[in-house]
Amino acid sequence: MATPTLPNSRTEPDGSAVIRVLAYNVRSMRDDTDALARVITACAPDLVLVQEAPRFFRWRKKLARLAAASGQTVLTGGATAAGPAILCSLRATVERTRDVLLPLTPGLHRRGFATAVVRFGGVRLGVLSCHLSLRQDERYEQGGMLLDRLAALGVEHAVAGGDLNERPDGRTFRRLAAALRDCRAVSPWGGEFTSTATDPHQRIDALFATEGVEVLGCGVPLGLPGLSEADLRRATDHLPVLAALRIPAS
Repeated sequence: MATPTLPNSRTEPDGSAVIRVLAYNVRSMRDDTDALARVITACAPDLVLVQEAPRFFRWRKKLARLAAASGQTVLTGGATAAGPAILCSLRATVERTRDVLLPLTPGLHRRGFATAVVRFGGVRLGVLSCHLSLRQDERYEQGGMLLDRLAALGVEHAVAGGDLNERPDGRTFRRLAAALRDCRAVSPWGGEFTSTATDPHQRIDALFATEGVEVLGCGVPLGLPGLSEADLRRATDHLPVLAALRIPAS
């Protein structure tokens, strides 16, 4: 069955902007990068919140190639944020960016946030891409840091998302959903489960928005024109989350 139509990006007469935001764990681009670029292109996003971006040898070049192949440009992140990154379309005007490294727990992976403030016409939006810890206690602390960092961007409207490594009934997921709007829960669209790409059985990737952001639809983009299930399986080990949001004029 085809997925119902998700609103396209546009600027409304009242100055508000409808944008598409994609959250996607790309597994360091170790899989089929052509399929990955086709998936992103088919989703037609204005912002791509990437997790597990390349972090080692020639990581900037690899991320730039993915952006170019999918009609995007690199906004911030990658190795400088320990994996999270943000790509954007030319529709976005960049106001500022900042990559944040989180406290390192010995024996565990370094984590970080890629953050930015962007404009779409008269709309101003904070953006944060994250990949939270596999360990429960550290993940919960990082959830609090995410909320603090989002507030520190100093903008009324913001979107955050990525790989939470936790299902909606988990303590950290519930902490974020209590402070922000879980876009999938507010306006379900498309598929629900994001992991794994070959056997989707759990929702551990999500997008969240602040109050005042209207969620027009959010979920795994199944059945979009130009998007094949084969590409979704080959691109990486997660399925992406796509949301259409209406952001009020600033």
